Amino acid sequence: MTGRAGENRISLRARRRHPVLSFWWAIACATTFAAGQVWAFDVKLTGIAEDIPLKDSLSAGSLVFQAQSENMTDGQDIVAAAQADYRRLIGILYEAGYFGPTIRIRVDGREAAEISPFAEITTVQQVELNIATGPQFLFGTAQVVPLAAETQLPEAFQRGRPASVSAIENAARSAVDGWRDQGHAKAQIVDQSITANHRAAELDAQVDVEPGPELSFGTLIYEGGSDVRDERVRRIADLPTGEKFSPAEARRVATRLRRTGTFRAVDLREGETPNPDGSLDMHLTLVDDKKRRIGFGAELESRDGLSLSAFWMHRNLFGGAENLRFDAAIEGIGAQSGGTDFRIGTLYSRPATLDPNTELTIGFEIKQEDEPLYFLRQVGSAVSLRRVHSERFETEIGLAFAISEVDDNFGNRHFSIYGLPVRMKYDARDDIADPTRGYFLSATAFPYLGYSDATNGLMLTGDLRGYRGVGSDNQVIFAGRLQVGSIIGPTIRETPPDLLFFSGGGGTVRGQPYQSNFVSVGGIDSGGLSFLGLSGEMRVRVSEKISAVAFYDAGFIGETSNVTGAGNWHAGAGLGARYNTGFGPLRVDLGLPVSGGTSGGPQLYIGIGHAF
Repeated sequence: MTGRAGENRISLRARRRHPVLSFWWAIACATTFAAGQVWAFDVKLTGIAEDIPLKDSLSAGSLVFQAQSENMTDGQDIVAAAQADYRRLIGILYEAGYFGPTIRIRVDGREAAEISPFAEITTVQQVELNIATGPQFLFGTAQVVPLAAETQLPEAFQRGRPASVSAIENAARSAVDGWRDQGHAKAQIVDQSITANHRAAELDAQVDVEPGPELSFGTLIYEGGSDVRDERVRRIADLPTGEKFSPAEARRVATRLRRTGTFRAVDLREGETPNPDGSLDMHLTLVDDKKRRIGFGAELESRDGLSLSAFWMHRNLFGGAENLRFDAAIEGIGAQSGGTDFRIGTLYSRPATLDPNTELTIGFEIKQEDEPLYFLRQVGSAVSLRRVHSERFETEIGLAFAISEVDDNFGNRHFSIYGLPVRMKYDARDDIADPTRGYFLSATAFPYLGYSDATNGLMLTGDLRGYRGVGSDNQVIFAGRLQVGSIIGPTIRETPPDLLFFSGGGGTVRGQPYQSNFVSVGGIDSGGLSFLGLSGEMRVRVSEKISAVAFYDAGFIGETSNVTGAGNWHAGAGLGARYNTGFGPLRVDLGLPVSGGTSGGPQLYIGIGHAF
């Protein structure tokens, strides 16, 4: 039987099996597997040249080929797959621009479409898919009318380009989106004409759009579902009532609500019918996330020991989507150098403070750091305002203080600093947890006043990361990182040691022991006043879940605030693996020293998430 568009059918079947036949069929299957047969049955795709990419698409989309790869042996299941393949293959051919194909699917010589659904077929030896594609159709007429100003239709939807259903659908979608971006919220497709000219092998496609009137945002109709107070919901959402409708602005409203972390689901919908005054109401439904949450984390480094962390969080503390979080961490358990560090802190955050895009945070922390070159106990606090300018760009400004007691190579000292930290972040990565392209940039300026043994200073830091995927489906990803830091004003002696720069370990130079690179000025070892870090990775995906990684890191610690001045370099390199858990890769890295004065041997790093 010949299958064409509009003529294909899929047969339903009723399964009946004689118990004796089933028994002997099971024996036959066992014998086949014992003999080491690779495939349960043979599949051939004929009629298409080997060098045509379409052949791969047809094989990948065929249920018969899938049944073969799964070693399917049930004859009736194989016949069902063959009968379903008429429609699947037609869809693939239409998508590739072949609108006059002939498809024959023979199961052991019989046309699949002609096999009765009641036929008892226990075994299948061979299935042949014979396809005559006919000529590839090109677009003759390719038109969507009317178009909004500045609307760009897909390049695939042009006269002379290979015709495909998806090109028409994408063009129609672009036309509607173009009108919606201009405030015509109810733009829609009202008619379409698609004609195939088989003699000329052309497809004429015309799509008609009804823009509808230009509308403005109406009232936010909050339909409840949350314990957050009504006025706070509206304050956070900040729907621009009276302004021209914009899908982008509607997305920003929903994003502001999601960003609070209070809601498990945010549903913002357009009203079905515009109001007589040309406005369009928006309907909002919220579902609260769990009020309380607890979490744990762990990271292991071979020489630096085990790090454990935990947090407890309360959402919607006072009914205004406020967030209260307590954190605790213990680091350096079983470390080969230094002692055990601990941190205890709390952070309160309140969204929509001053304006809907600004978040207030208040933090307090007590910490102890028992490092090879210093011992520090510190109490600190910070109040800051974080403003989200766009989905990618945010800034933060605050007030901070820290009071420290230090015992190091300079003796027993006390530091008090009061500063004004300013931060910015721009994130252009395609995926925060597992990026394949884009870049990330963050920078901090921290001018501070120093008291006791501290002197006034300015601390500057920057972090630039870039990603580039190559090959089919980003099979190989190159990642690079540049870190820089400088403290301007004080000497090393006049700077709290936890502000000074060190290099070595998982966050800077893998393969080198933690904080193994420092400076020695006047015979006294300490952290430096400047830092430069360079890292590169090549991530190669070897399966859907597993990637292999090769990396090289280098770090410089300077004696002065100038990163080009005197100081020490060291480097490390190694191999690693990543396992995609769905919420971030599980990371295992093994690094070795490459240069520098370290003889620490191999370093093992285990954690969640990429190194950068």
